[in-house]
Amino acid sequence: MNQQKFIIPFRGRITRKDRERLKGHKSFILWFTGLSGSGKSTLSHRVEELLYQQGIHTYILDGDNIRTGLNKDLGFSEEDRRENIRRIGEVAKLFVDAGVVVLSAFISPYKRDREFVRSLVPEGDFIEIYVKCPLEVCEQRDPKGLYKKARQGIIRNFTGIDDPYEEPENPEIVVETDKMSIDECAKKILDYLKERKLLEVD
Repeated sequence: MNQQKFIIPFRGRITRKDRERLKGHKSFILWFTGLSGSGKSTLSHRVEELLYQQGIHTYILDGDNIRTGLNKDLGFSEEDRRENIRRIGEVAKLFVDAGVVVLSAFISPYKRDREFVRSLVPEGDFIEIYVKCPLEVCEQRDPKGLYKKARQGIIRNFTGIDDPYEEPENPEIVVETDKMSIDECAKKILDYLKERKLLEVD
């Protein structure tokens, strides 16, 4: 028997809007996507620092950290990657409801998975940031030595080597980390947020 039909979410009196007013800013998802080594984690942490300095309530969800806890039971097959992003999307949705700006840094190689997360929240609450960097540059950086292991066949299903990366078609923001400094990239993101008045409440 499918017992999902018996689940009725309880709706409290305190709403997302109430939480946003309390914090003094809107809540939304900054979704950093790009190849391993493109600079997603470094950039997301820099953006968080700058938002923190402005009194913005934030939280970072990062690939490696999530896989040591919530998603430690998942591998790297296409099916597991999809479930990985689904769970992360649901967690990000909860943060948005809590009135928090959530920064999610994941390769998230498949368009359909990123679009699924976008569909979880109201329009405008999912800001896709394509951290664009050529594969050869990412491979030269190889901060964790993963590309080397992938080339040696030690790591399988590695994005960019034997698994595809589907570039975002219409991301809200594109930053090119092989051409721009981390601070330049972070400024571009903050300028976008300020222009759309996301760092304040109505």
